[in-house]
Amino acid sequence: MLTQNSSDKEQVAVAEGIIKNVSRRNFLGYIGGASALLFTVAACKKDDMPSTNNGVDLGKDDVGILNYAYALEQIEAAFYTKIFESPFSGITAAESALLGDIRDHEVAHREFFKAALAGGAIPALELDFSSINFGSRDSVLGAAKAFEDLGVSAYNGAGKLIVNPDYLLLAGKIVSVEARHAAYIRDLISPGSFANDLDANGLDMSRSPSEVFAIAGTYVKTKLNISNLPTS
Repeated sequence: MLTQNSSDKEQVAVAEGIIKNVSRRNFLGYIGGASALLFTVAACKKDDMPSTNNGVDLGKDDVGILNYAYALEQIEAAFYTKIFESPFSGITAAESALLGDIRDHEVAHREFFKAALAGGAIPALELDFSSINFGSRDSVLGAAKAFEDLGVSAYNGAGKLIVNPDYLLLAGKIVSVEARHAAYIRDLISPGSFANDLDANGLDMSRSPSEVFAIAGTYVKTKLNISNLPTS
């Protein structure tokens, strides 16, 4: 069971500060001194914790949703980190700087969820990006667009599944950053296309966890068990 202690307001304030200040260097330095103040799920019941039966169990209730978000942020952070291991041919200084900013945001999001989940966090995932040609600008930006769109749709779909309003608020702040990423990547691919692919109401797509992992699973070698995630 997910619980919060009497210092909830202080903990949420710390978490909000982390999301607002998404510099990787600042985040990692800050988390070292403030981790004791973060809300955690360390007090959850033993049967809520991730297990290796039938794959890594993301958990249930809000614990499961936080692990779900943590898994997605692991994928995005690893993808953007890999871009800089061998940048694609012809990458400009502006592209490198802005893709580096996105990388730092995703790393900050990943580390935020890892710290917030504490003992309830799933392990680091084994990932496979071999289907992406990191030497090709078109391949990298196409994959980036797919990841950002998937992330936005995942957070949109998970919002209704979150019980704790404080977590919902934080998820809303993160998805707004993911949407900025998606718009920027679109404009890199085709200038002026930042608002493409919205529905008739001007809204982004929403996907369920099963729909998201049907897509993201292509890049995840670790077997995941999402059967305990809430569905409504």
